[in-house]
Amino acid sequence: MNKLVFATHNPGKIVEMQQLLKSLGIEIVSATDVGISEDIEEDQDTFAGNSLKKARFVAEQTGEWAIADDSGITIEALDGRPGVFTARWAGEGAPDEELVRHTLEQMQDVPEGKRQAAFHSVAALVAPDRREWVFEGIVEGEVLTEPIGEHKPRLPYDVIFRPTGYELAFSQMSDEQKNKVSHRGRSFSKLKVFLEELLRNG
Repeated sequence: MNKLVFATHNPGKIVEMQQLLKSLGIEIVSATDVGISEDIEEDQDTFAGNSLKKARFVAEQTGEWAIADDSGITIEALDGRPGVFTARWAGEGAPDEELVRHTLEQMQDVPEGKRQAAFHSVAALVAPDRREWVFEGIVEGEVLTEPIGEHKPRLPYDVIFRPTGYELAFSQMSDEQKNKVSHRGRSFSKLKVFLEELLRNG
């Protein structure tokens, strides 16, 4: 393995992956870089299902090792919603601010102490010979009653999520702080350990 294709068109995610996996000496490229322009529909009912669907598609199209991820938030008081609909439960293409507003609206009658939630991230790795692995990261916390901290594009829920055991919301943490505790940090750390072992054992 000397190349990994990440099933994304998001340049920010590629930079993040390149930094995380740079010690492996593997080339990390995006789906865009290898000529895949279509967006793969996330229509599965689990995070793992969506991740595997995207990684399988890229591996089949390119004959390379492929990785993909799917993530979202589950809220106990809302029976686990929005889950796999995290990015679109305020409507297809809804802006970040609308997602936050919609979430807080849905939870307006939920008192503090009953606002438990968890962020989930599943990274999927698919080999050219169709072997598959999934790596899950979960961080538990609570949904705040109002937005706080700095909003970053495409990370709407960070301004209303505070992980358990911390005084800061995700939006108030540095990238380094957040990566140590975040769901994506955890799932991709597991992926990295697995890749290190795979490369070591040939």
